[in-house]
Amino acid sequence: MSTLDVIVATIGRAHGLRGEVALTLRTDQPEERLQPGTAFEVEVAGQVRALTVQSTRMQQDRWYVRFEEVADRTGAESLRGIDLVLSLDAEQEAEEDPDAWYPAQLKGLSVRHVDGRELGTVAGVDHYPAQDLLVVRTPDRRRVQLPLVEELVPEVDLEQGVVIADPPGGLFDALP
Repeated sequence: MSTLDVIVATIGRAHGLRGEVALTLRTDQPEERLQPGTAFEVEVAGQVRALTVQSTRMQQDRWYVRFEEVADRTGAESLRGIDLVLSLDAEQEAEEDPDAWYPAQLKGLSVRHVDGRELGTVAGVDHYPAQDLLVVRTPDRRRVQLPLVEELVPEVDLEQGVVIADPPGGLFDALP
């Protein structure tokens, strides 16, 4: 069985005095992936520890979580910026939605323009509040960030190992 590490959320600021934290979601299935009892292994201040979801709630389109191991604001503040990662069964995930992909699966894929030109290789995905950016390493070793939206990245083909892109003019042009 092959597994796939998926970032479910990134822990944000502490909320209140009892250890609750805000989350920046990285999944479209938060109800499933953040159920009470779900355990995450994280590194805090150089030490690996478990965080077990005690409860979640939504307020004004924002997700909040309390962990069994965090009882106060100080503990919650120490978690800011930590990614909550789950290891999932890659085959089962592919069966459930064959068109779905995860950022970790994109790394190393070839990036081609819709006209067939080679643009580079996926170096990763940067997550920003407005949208994710596909980081492409060009053949001349530049780092180009392409908004990861369907209009600019119309196709991701994991089987062929290629990302088809339709970037705005000049984005991949070398600087003089």
